[in-house]
Amino acid sequence: MTVQPASNRTEFPFSPDWMSRVVIRQMVATDLAGLEWDGEYSHFRRVYADAYQRSVSGSAVLWVADLPGEGIIGQVFLQLECDRSELADGRRRAYLYSFRIRPQFRRAGLGTKIMEMVEEFLRHRGFQSVTLNVAKTNVDAQRLYLRRGYHIVAHEPGIWSYPDEKGAWHQVEEPAWRMEKRLK
Repeated sequence: MTVQPASNRTEFPFSPDWMSRVVIRQMVATDLAGLEWDGEYSHFRRVYADAYQRSVSGSAVLWVADLPGEGIIGQVFLQLECDRSELADGRRRAYLYSFRIRPQFRRAGLGTKIMEMVEEFLRHRGFQSVTLNVAKTNVDAQRLYLRRGYHIVAHEPGIWSYPDEKGAWHQVEEPAWRMEKRLK
């Protein structure tokens, strides 16, 4: 009996062409429920609704990665302006956040594809840099950002709060690195 070595590639339970069928598009109101990932993120329902309202007002742009037959498998939010100008000032610097991909679709290039689209969008709009915070424990995401040309520029305490779907407030402490990339 011969034992085959384990593969280092992630095996996807989907057809080999799934990536070519993914549509990355700006979010619409009917996508809000899909961001909850079958209840896993329902506690962020109000956070997502507030982000969507900022997109309607023009201070943010929200995208989803939609796989027909599966639904929303990824998302990324882009704050164009906020009260912290070192993150987003509405003209030169934007802030990328809430970037996630369902675990079974990671390590196939979708994150890179989404990042390329966001950066091209910003270049086209005349932005000179993009900033993001990444949890210090999220080594996989840090690796993606470093590969894409982002550099660590500061420590962020990562303390923030949010109301859950029932209105109860929660405080989060997630120490992070602030990373930045100059857009050419």
